[in-house]
Amino acid sequence: MQQTDMHYEVVVVGGGAAGLSGAVVLARARRRVLVIDAGRPRNARAEGVHSYLTRDGMPPGELVAVGREEVRGYGGAIRDGEVVRIGRDGEVFTVALADGTRVSADRLLVTTGLVDELPPVPGLAERFGRDALHCPYCHGWEVRGEPIAVLATGPMAVHQALLWRQWSETVTVLRHTAAPFGAEDAERLAARGIAVVDGEVAALDVEDDRLVGVALADGSMVACRALAVAPTFTAAGAVLADLGLKPTEMTREGHVIGTYIESDQTGATPVPGVWVAGNVANPMAQVVGAAESGVRAAAMINFDLIEAETDRAVAERRRALAP
Repeated sequence: MQQTDMHYEVVVVGGGAAGLSGAVVLARARRRVLVIDAGRPRNARAEGVHSYLTRDGMPPGELVAVGREEVRGYGGAIRDGEVVRIGRDGEVFTVALADGTRVSADRLLVTTGLVDELPPVPGLAERFGRDALHCPYCHGWEVRGEPIAVLATGPMAVHQALLWRQWSETVTVLRHTAAPFGAEDAERLAARGIAVVDGEVAALDVEDDRLVGVALADGSMVACRALAVAPTFTAAGAVLADLGLKPTEMTREGHVIGTYIESDQTGATPVPGVWVAGNVANPMAQVVGAAESGVRAAAMINFDLIEAETDRAVAERRRALAP
């Protein structure tokens, strides 16, 4: 086995809600566990976490800080750093960090999340997570009753507009790069009082650090206080490539909306010893769902270790009793 700095029973790659929740379960199960976190949370720009019972409105950074302390409180270790490669040496995984550190593990829990690939509209990235929003369940309450524009980039735009209509009576679809809507979709939008504006969006109009509208390529303006967008949810799973795990495309109505690492309902991947949880496995999961998936995966990892330990104990007992 290649020389490493430390060996753990479980290394968790990614220190968000999924990874930290899994690490707490493993540490409470008396496992030697290390969480490695690159410090690039997807929700860093959001003002608060929502739909997470007892944690509603908590800043994402605070949630992570509290989670880290809980992991440490049960004897788990936290390390800041970026994992650049994961390999396998026999039954043991080797994890290489950007700073040259190498650690090894019997099992892996990968919770590296995803990257939101945004439509190429000037100024959009700077507003994302603030008033350029992708999830009404995460942000809808905060913009309730405000004029909301939907940036249409694919066939899910009608669904998106009808969804946001629950939070505001003033919803406008900016058709942007989406194909023209069919008669049925147009009727459904009209029935809910949702206007459709043709033309590509050229820029966002921001005053006093607040979105007030969008500018179209023809120079016209559409007022709005929030812009609903549909990013491509790209799994941050590159470190799993050397283990043979590559992202799978997620499609809706023939349109690729993201990628994910395939796993069963416990988070177990086709590679023995490797589990995934959170947005890297389920792009649609909110924070509370990501945390739950980390808990579930961690419980199965612990059970898998117990099974392996029991098999070794049985083999040793048979050898000891053999004539």
